[in-house]
Amino acid sequence: MDSTVAKAFVDRLWDEEVTPQLVDYIRIPNKSPAFDPDWQAHGYMEAAVDQFAAWARSKIAALAGATLDIVRLEGRTPVIFIDIPGQGDETVLLYGHLDKQPEMTGWAEGLGPWLPVLKDGKLYGRGGADDGYAMFGALSAILALKAQGVAHARCAVLIEACEESGSYDLPLYVDHLAARLGSPSLVVCLDSGCGNYDQLWLTTSLRGMTGGALTVQVLDEGVHSGDASGVVASSFRILRSLLSRLEDEATGEILPPELHAQIPPGRIVEAKAAAKALGAEVYRKFPFVAGMRPMADDPAELILNRTWRPALSITGLEGAPDLQSAGNVLRPFTAAKLSLRLAPTADAVRAGERLKALLEADPPYGAKVTFDVEKAGSGWNAPPLAGWLRASIDRASEIAFGRDAAMMGEGGSIPFMGMLGEKFPEAQFVITGVLGPHSNAHGPNEFLHIAMGKGVSLAVAQVLADHFARGAAA
Repeated sequence: MDSTVAKAFVDRLWDEEVTPQLVDYIRIPNKSPAFDPDWQAHGYMEAAVDQFAAWARSKIAALAGATLDIVRLEGRTPVIFIDIPGQGDETVLLYGHLDKQPEMTGWAEGLGPWLPVLKDGKLYGRGGADDGYAMFGALSAILALKAQGVAHARCAVLIEACEESGSYDLPLYVDHLAARLGSPSLVVCLDSGCGNYDQLWLTTSLRGMTGGALTVQVLDEGVHSGDASGVVASSFRILRSLLSRLEDEATGEILPPELHAQIPPGRIVEAKAAAKALGAEVYRKFPFVAGMRPMADDPAELILNRTWRPALSITGLEGAPDLQSAGNVLRPFTAAKLSLRLAPTADAVRAGERLKALLEADPPYGAKVTFDVEKAGSGWNAPPLAGWLRASIDRASEIAFGRDAAMMGEGGSIPFMGMLGEKFPEAQFVITGVLGPHSNAHGPNEFLHIAMGKGVSLAVAQVLADHFARGAAA
């Protein structure tokens, strides 16, 4: 592959077509089914699928034998399946998704989740980076190779519409499409993060997750706090004490040892190397309030905290009025949404069961305590990199960014990866993405770093060329 020619091709395609397509896509409020139960009636998901499919068809029309299908199973979100013939008998699977997280509050003036804004090389709005760019990036890479006549293996592009809800529809589609998917020797996922925008980042692990709703009820109705306090225990205090069974409130450490996992020595080495590359940017990328500091001083420990150690977040609360409406009432219940990130190798189902038993056992004062497990998704730990792939990602990063690639685990989850790892244990994985410092996926002011998107597309093209070349040489 002539990298100079390929770069010019990718840059032009992104400037003339991909970025304008993503501008239109951001305007569509196609929230994932978990956040829009009436997604079918609203039609936003269908609009996004139609937009993606129309552009893809316009680009693959010139690729002999390439096909695109919108696959639908009854009552399920659709998937886009693009089959692009290649040379040889191997298959590369390229994955992304097009559903979005909900709006979230706190967007800066002039920005909004469904309001695309181009500013300083960034495209602001919900979903551009997570993960609307993925299909466009994958096809940009393949088209760059086709433009030069560079050989590549058959490419199967799979774009789902349920990832932000835990990908619960995807296993059915993987089984439904099993004959067409075949057995990929390489999986490329474009839904992950990057430590900076200066090099290609390979994700080597993903944390799992369990969680649900913890509810503590002490009364059938609220009563005057002056009358009841000191007699009726506060539901909030009880909830707080239950959480202390799980988490050390002073350090954030998760207490039950069975919710931890041994960190492989190689991942510790990677964390130290990533910390050396990133330095204070490991924590400076977060919008800390003035005076706030991170949970540890060592960047390597912070990386291990967010990639291999369990951690609790309280993502929602119920049972309390807003401050303006709060009267002197001892409230009947308090409920909290718990999100417990797990080590990549932890069993999420068993962790959820342990969490339920821990929180519901022996409730203080005999209060009514329930924990409803709502999610359980195990993480993923990448298999060792083949020698050709280690060399290829460094070559691809040098071509696209002028620097070697870096590797690091990610703190979030991509359910598809664990499933694919089980189904295709012999496959190699390239898990990468554009979600870098301040890009703020799921939060306010999410943006796509356009130069990073171009660079990742170019890097994937090089990896695809190397993947075929190593097979041809063998």
